Amino acid sequence: MNNYIETNRLNWDDRAALHATDTTGSYRIDRVLSGGSSLHALEASEIGDITGKDIVHLQCHIGLDTPSLKHLGARSVTGLDFSPIAIAAARAFAARAKTEATFVEASVYDAARALAHQTCDMVFVTWGAIHWLPDISRWAEVVSSLLRPGGRLYLLDGHPQMFQHQASDGRLSLAHSWRTPHDAPLLFEETHTYTGDTRPLTHRRMYEWFHPVGDVVNALLKAGLRLDFLNEHEILTWQHYPGMIETGEDQFELELTYPRMPLSFSVGATKPA
Repeated sequence: MNNYIETNRLNWDDRAALHATDTTGSYRIDRVLSGGSSLHALEASEIGDITGKDIVHLQCHIGLDTPSLKHLGARSVTGLDFSPIAIAAARAFAARAKTEATFVEASVYDAARALAHQTCDMVFVTWGAIHWLPDISRWAEVVSSLLRPGGRLYLLDGHPQMFQHQASDGRLSLAHSWRTPHDAPLLFEETHTYTGDTRPLTHRRMYEWFHPVGDVVNALLKAGLRLDFLNEHEILTWQHYPGMIETGEDQFELELTYPRMPLSFSVGATKPA
């Protein structure tokens, strides 16, 4: 298992270096550095009022959403990621934005220890986060351990049904099973990252685990959280399939010739007081 995670870390080190010097605009770097927010319309509309909240941002990558949450009114923000390249970039961006933010390099599974068992009002997890994790139940336990009584999780990610399908010749076809065993991850190799950057990746191999929405929700319930909402969406913030239509700022939908299916989902959950 450690070999899978280490392979993914090398892949994300490469991506972090490219994304931190992004010229495509995908990461909204200039907006954050000027005191604004990198959040997309979907997550901004669902997280609710965060004024005065202490927030932990798990799998924060290069950390642009972390200071964004501070700019939107959070009292304190802490980002955590397993990539040292990503964490270094996150700290640099926060310093350039003159925004107070803490960043910690650690596996998400070690978050409670790495954060000295501090608790927070919100755990924030978005876009391309959970399908890198072999054990969704253990992740849910980590989330619960970080939340204070009354604290909330906000999760937004690509829909597992979308990840099961591949596009070819203008059609979507089922390519992968809906649930991935812990010890048998899916192996992918990509030459470039998803932003459209033309610079190639050095470490191209990566492993993924698809978790059905039911498994995610049940893991959170078993970890002691109460479900507030489960929403499925027909939009993404990146062009996952060729020919997707841009219907808003960094918002994409399937062409009308494709059958409709959920492309992303979001979960709100609360730790009972």
